[in-house]
Amino acid sequence: MTDTNESQVQNNNDEFEALFAQSAAAMVYADGCLTLSGIAPTTLFFSDRPDRITGHIPTEEFLDSWGEGDDSFASDPPNAVLSIFSDEEVCDIVVVLNDPVLDGDQLSYQVEILDGEMPAAGGASSLFIDMIGRPLTPVSVCGVRRRGRRRQRRRDRRAGF
Repeated sequence: MTDTNESQVQNNNDEFEALFAQSAAAMVYADGCLTLSGIAPTTLFFSDRPDRITGHIPTEEFLDSWGEGDDSFASDPPNAVLSIFSDEEVCDIVVVLNDPVLDGDQLSYQVEILDGEMPAAGGASSLFIDMIGRPLTPVSVCGVRRRGRRRQRRRDRRAGF
């Protein structure tokens, strides 16, 4: 695992490829519109090796950046997998997401279903959104500091301090 320190994060203007996950208490679907109710206030993002960057971005901020950049989600809508959990099974539907609208704790997307059968309603759900390049600078410096402090404590324990 690569050690990332605060100065690398602050001084690096590179982008990293991030995947996103949104969680909700319930979902409904009608006429091509998916609405996630009880949406979490933050959207989780994470990257793959070698950096393994993780963090949260306020969902509103995530949606505000939907159309930013040459390769934005607005110009090239992302694929996503909606996982709907129930006592009997987990239902996975592959969709293309368009035109997000956040209204309180309800987040709606216009969707095109690529694979699976979308139920009219469901319980707890997670939406896993395809990757897009993100600037490295939004990574939480606090998270980097916490990670650095944890690593230093582990090193100290191993050294007998």
